[in-house]
Amino acid sequence: MRVIIDAMGGDHAPREIVQGALDAASRTDASFTLVGDREAVSQCLGRADAEAGRFELVHAEQAITMEDDPLTAIQTKRRSSMVVALRLLAAGEGDALVSAGNTGALFSGATLLVKRARGIKRAAIGTLLPGAKPCLLLDAGANVTVTAEYLEQFAQIGSSYMREMHGISDPEVGMLNNGTEEGKGTALQIEAGGRLRAREDINFIGNVEASAVMAGACDVVVCDGFTGNVFLKASEGTGRLILSALKDVYSENLMTKLSYALVRRRMRASMKRFDPSEYGGSPFLGISRPVVKAHGSSDAVAFGHAILQAIRYAESRIGFDALESGS
Repeated sequence: MRVIIDAMGGDHAPREIVQGALDAASRTDASFTLVGDREAVSQCLGRADAEAGRFELVHAEQAITMEDDPLTAIQTKRRSSMVVALRLLAAGEGDALVSAGNTGALFSGATLLVKRARGIKRAAIGTLLPGAKPCLLLDAGANVTVTAEYLEQFAQIGSSYMREMHGISDPEVGMLNNGTEEGKGTALQIEAGGRLRAREDINFIGNVEASAVMAGACDVVVCDGFTGNVFLKASEGTGRLILSALKDVYSENLMTKLSYALVRRRMRASMKRFDPSEYGGSPFLGISRPVVKAHGSSDAVAFGHAILQAIRYAESRIGFDALESGS
């Protein structure tokens, strides 16, 4: 197993990216290809035995920034760490790729260079939502506009991912909507709902409201990328607000501080499941080879989890080539 790492992508590259790879290496027997500025990456790598053994360095003199236009960056920065890493994956020089860089550029590059799996009309970004139980949201931002057929395929590839990666034998699929009734939503949701209900291979439970998703209404929730990204950002903001409010309550006075000392361990364990670093990254589902996007602000812990997720994804051998739409 070889994992290709975009070492220059992310807010804390290359230091936290390389440290994350070293941390992941301590928990797996995979080998790594670090793509980026050779001098900068070598300084972060530090250990001579790592470079000579399980770590290979591939020099890339450019880097794609978060401010770059995604498609333009892929086309013009051909010597960037991201593009070089994607080309290595496309050429079979690795089994999976992980990057914390520009999401749009990574998705565009994966689609153009690594290509979609045969039969897939649109790949999607999947994000595992913390809640009463893990729920895969897709699309989380790649496709602003979709068709009913795309949503149907999102349900298929999302079900395959949750079945293979999380051991859910018959994942329940919901469609994000403004009500649970069959006639709710725009013409898109109504048509997509009809297609999903007609599929015997998809365990479609119907429309789900945003409030029910985090409560564990389904294992997979599908929607267009615009709606999905808004939902995701709103959920993240709500989580931060709750944590901030709890911090204020427990730091109010001596009595509340003593109370926190008593429940601190249980509080940390409970809040850990809402920590993005525990969930790794977002897989690009429908791409022919595993690509995982780590959060742009990932530290070493978060990036290490994203690498381990990518390894499990590659080992699962999830295949999307056999998927067919109901049309």
